[in-house]
Amino acid sequence: MNIFWRELKAGRKGLIIWSVCMFLLIVSGMGKYTAYSSGGAGSEVFNQLPSPVKALMGIGSLDVTVMSGYYALLFLYVELTAAIHAVLLGSSIIAKEERDKTAEFLLAKPVSRTIIVTSKLLAALVNIAVLNLVTLFSSLVMVAAYNKGTDISAEIALFLFSMFIVQLIFLTFGALLSAWMRHPKSSGAAAAGVLIGSFVVSKITDLNERLAVLNVLSPFKYFSYNRIVAGGGLSLGILILAILLAAGMAALTYFFYGKRELTL
Repeated sequence: MNIFWRELKAGRKGLIIWSVCMFLLIVSGMGKYTAYSSGGAGSEVFNQLPSPVKALMGIGSLDVTVMSGYYALLFLYVELTAAIHAVLLGSSIIAKEERDKTAEFLLAKPVSRTIIVTSKLLAALVNIAVLNLVTLFSSLVMVAAYNKGTDISAEIALFLFSMFIVQLIFLTFGALLSAWMRHPKSSGAAAAGVLIGSFVVSKITDLNERLAVLNVLSPFKYFSYNRIVAGGGLSLGILILAILLAAGMAALTYFFYGKRELTL
């Protein structure tokens, strides 16, 4: 548990910065809603945008003149921000001992590598959960301040739950890369590159539905925004598979970290 608290304390400043940035992202995003709501100056502009442009912007068939559609548009960028935080956190929390030349000190303690990885992953889990809760609270407050129509608190909760699953996937992916790569200090850049690639895939499939099979490569497409907005909730099958994916990558993190020769 000492390792767990040590990691929480070490990541406290970074978590505060990410939380503030997420809050400001939501505040600034919601501040633009009045321009796009029904009767707003920007609503007509959105209606005239070509379909490919709407797809690239994350609008698709969403009606951004109502709060549920507009929040889904904003959520695309909120989720991307949270995913970047998760993948960088996952890679750095495993690689930091070799990066900071403290691996010898850590391994000198009477604890196994399994306990080390467990403590680090639990600390990372707390970090992404806190960021998720900050995002949820900020979203509920800001949406309530601007929303003049139907309450969408339930939809926001589903959006944030789906985001937590995506955070889990990228957290464990970053940790896996860090445990597997020969030079773990490079894992952050590699993990971020894969994340951006998966985001690009999600945009490509939005532009061409015939490439929808590629959505399996992008966690950003595992949960349908349109389905949540329409009241259909989350697909239970996809939810289970996503959790199993994260669990599998976590298990591989234990395996590779237990086998690797650490640079002291």
